[in-house]
Amino acid sequence: MPPAPVTSDAPTPFTADVYRERMARAAQSAADAGLDGVLVAPGPDLVHLTGYRPVATERLTLLVLSAKQEHEPVLVVPTLEAPDAEQAVGAPALALRDWTDGKSPYEATAPLLAADGRFGISDNTWAMHLLGLQKELPGTSYVSLTEALPMLRAVKDAAELARLEAAGAAADATYEEIVKVRFSGRRESEVAAELAHLLTQFGHEQVDFTVVGSGPNGANPHHEAGLRVIEEGDMVVLDFGGLKHGYGSDTSRTVHVGPPTAEEQRVHDVVREAQQAAFEAVRPGIACQEVDRVARAVITEAGYGERFIHRTGHGIGVTTHEPPYMVEGERQPLVPGMCFSIEPGIYLPGRFGVRIEDIVTVTEDGGRRLNTTARELAVVG
Repeated sequence: MPPAPVTSDAPTPFTADVYRERMARAAQSAADAGLDGVLVAPGPDLVHLTGYRPVATERLTLLVLSAKQEHEPVLVVPTLEAPDAEQAVGAPALALRDWTDGKSPYEATAPLLAADGRFGISDNTWAMHLLGLQKELPGTSYVSLTEALPMLRAVKDAAELARLEAAGAAADATYEEIVKVRFSGRRESEVAAELAHLLTQFGHEQVDFTVVGSGPNGANPHHEAGLRVIEEGDMVVLDFGGLKHGYGSDTSRTVHVGPPTAEEQRVHDVVREAQQAAFEAVRPGIACQEVDRVARAVITEAGYGERFIHRTGHGIGVTTHEPPYMVEGERQPLVPGMCFSIEPGIYLPGRFGVRIEDIVTVTEDGGRRLNTTARELAVVG
């Protein structure tokens, strides 16, 4: 019998007022950072600020926010896409300025920008558009939003948290079902396809990744599920996620086909201890890098420090990877409402890998997991 879909009420809709407030906060953050404004091309920042999700093309679409509130938010759009932009939920909170083919979109945008201004610009902006702006206004300068405003999307409100919780619950339901299926004798790609099907069945509108790394392939953290046949005795790393209600899920568990060896169990236990220690370290005010340091210390003490080859975590929201990052050198303090992964791992080349990952949100006095499936090493058939 197929699993029953996860049922939940439709999420609280975002209104034009929500987007108006987000744009106002972004403009104020730009002013606080000494910028003259914020420029946002199609991508996750534009979705977050306006609810508009156009495809990035050679035709310029650009949200212009003035830090000095010299004008209301303006969305520069191609004329042929203006009807779609007008339908965006956040459209009532901004003005549209359209431009037609045969005219310069950069010339149309220039009056909205200070000729010698310094602007934060979304990381997704195409180079041709940034260069076009620079050619039109050679006195301007630009800095990426990840560098200038790393907190732009980092702190989630209650409605966003509810969406992330729903996405996490759907990913958990997917894991609970996948451990019931047969692994031995099947190709990685078959299990990956089943993961994708389950994520969709449990409400994801978008599947971003389904990592299935069996045996030696598990030592590659971002292994693309391939044609390798999973065998009895394999450790298998499962890492999967996507978007539900527009917000991300991302979880990892490691399973074993048949009983594990003592070494395999020990490696898994070390990773589980590191993941738990890092989670217990979460609290407002500590630097992101401290979460990484705690996890890394456990793995290093166990003798596997050189085999933990990636950061401990990344933020999650309207994309599955975004700031903040739990990595050495990131001194940004944790703030209630931040959401990020904690995913330490150990990777033994040519043999196997182990990773355990939960999404965590910072609370007023600690942290709370958005993934609740068992973190013990599951034995599958």
